Amino acid sequence: MAKKAAPKKAETKTEAAPNGEEMAPAMNILAQYVKDFSFENPHAPGSLRPRDKAPEINININVNPNAMSETDFEVELKLDAKATDGDEVLFNVELIYAGIFRFTGMPQEMLQMAVLIEAPRMLFPFARQIMADATRNGSFPPLMIPWISHNCSNSACNNSKLLKVLLNRLY
Repeated sequence: MAKKAAPKKAETKTEAAPNGEEMAPAMNILAQYVKDFSFENPHAPGSLRPRDKAPEINININVNPNAMSETDFEVELKLDAKATDGDEVLFNVELIYAGIFRFTGMPQEMLQMAVLIEAPRMLFPFARQIMADATRNGSFPPLMIPWISHNCSNSACNNSKLLKVLLNRLY
């Protein structure tokens, strides 16, 4: 009877704790901040008048990770929202909300998911609140961007193949 080869272990990058034991996978948020922000209300005060129908609102979300070191990553969450009524732009708001994350003790596959899924998921509630406050402060109803999920409509999530992958893994 032939011996079966033992399955290969997945390559992992783990760090040793001071006592020599392997560290458990960990993600730490070192900082989070507004990197870029813009709110435009180009036709005010005319854009604030009552309307017969709701404006069309187009929302785009992108994730941009940047490696700073072997363990530290800056993750940018970019949100763009534009409200229009026909050809008239009512408002246009753009936000890049970023965080610096430290990932330790993670296999490569887990690291990729943590950078592209978990880090943006941690940033999203803060970015969502900034967008809502900006539109409310511009005298529009607060823009409540729906939580990212696999049920996200094409109109809200049409600009990023990466986002579609993220949506399938989030919930």
